[in-house]
Parts: sequence; structure tokens; C-alpha cells
Amino acid sequence: MKSDAFECCYKGHLLAGVDEVGRGPLAGDVVAAAVILDPSVPVDGLNDSKKLTEKKRERLFEEIKEKALSWAIGRATVAEIDELNILHASMLAMKRAVEDLPITPEYALIDGNRCPDINVRCESVVKGDSRVAAISAASILAKVTRDREMILLDQQYPGYGLSGHKGYPTPAHLNALKEKGVTIIHRKSFRPVRECIALNRNMGLKDLI
Repeated sequence: MKSDAFECCYKGHLLAGVDEVGRGPLAGDVVAAAVILDPSVPVDGLNDSKKLTEKKRERLFEEIKEKALSWAIGRATVAEIDELNILHASMLAMKRAVEDLPITPEYALIDGNRCPDINVRCESVVKGDSRVAAISAASILAKVTRDREMILLDQQYPGYGLSGHKGYPTPAHLNALKEKGVTIIHRKSFRPVRECIALNRNMGLKDLI
């Protein structure tokens, strides 16, 4: 980890790192992970998942699952994102990840500036995915999991480029939305999707395909 690594007040071994991915995309679930690393079995090369190559993320994904004391994936669905808003849905995904850990942590460090409502002592760490090894591990598990899911969704909903941009609002994705319409995996509460639905209604087309 970097020299500005976070110094946690908790010094035990049941420390969970928690992170989520997928707040910005127009499509797909928001996915979170919680990881309790084993201090006696270090994982080399951990960092913010966005700063790693896809090949390295994939390698670390398997190594983390093999070496961690405990890990779990949580999510909030597209429907929950539209109902709750993306912030609360992200908190829900992280809460579910922590609650699904096979080993209950004694303390949790959450990436960002706020904590989900969990029955574990916790604190938030800004830029924690590059400062705390356990959060880095969580960010890798969450990102690889979500990326793989978007590749599968690309096969179900071809033409949107999901395997490339992973649901983010790239020009290609926005153009596909206008040309092909909105699917059930798109977040209707996000402005570009709302605008596309409104356009479809004006043209007498279905809201979702």
C-alpha cells in the first residue's frame, strides 16, 4: 500500500474492508464486497481496483478469495436503486456484504465518507481503496464481480456495448439508448434514461424492452 496508508485504531485480526462499485453506470446492479484479510497470509499488489489492469484484477480476485479469512458479495438491484436512490442503494449493498460474511468482523473500514447501518463498529476512510489493504481487496472483488456480470448482460442485451463500458454513460451507450431504447436493466431514475423513456413515450414506443 501507499505511504499514506490509513492507521486504524482497531488492532485485532477481524477487520473487514468494505467497498462498492457501480454508482455511476446507467445499467446494472450496484455491487459491494466485504473482506477480512488474514494477516499471516498477505496478498501482494493490492490497490484501488480502478488503478489495476484487468489481468491483475482477475489474478488478485482469485488470490483474495483463496487467502482471505472471510469474504462476501452484496448488491442492490436496479429496482432498489430506482426506489431508494443510488446513495442509499450503495449503503444497502455494503450492509448486505458485511452481514453475509461467514465470519463476523469486530470492526469495519468503509471506503468513502459515510458508513452503512451495520451492527459492527465501523468508520469511513476517504480514498480507502488505495489506503487500506482490506478495502482494496473488497474493491477488487466487487469490481471483478460486477464486470463479469455486465459481460453476461451484454450477451442478453446486445448492441449496448455493456461488456466494454460496463454500463457507464459513454457516448456509445447514450447513442444506443436513443437508437435501441431502454431495457429493464437500465436505471430509470438516472437522467439520461429518464429522458430516453420520455422520448419513447412521445413517439408512442414502449418504456422498456
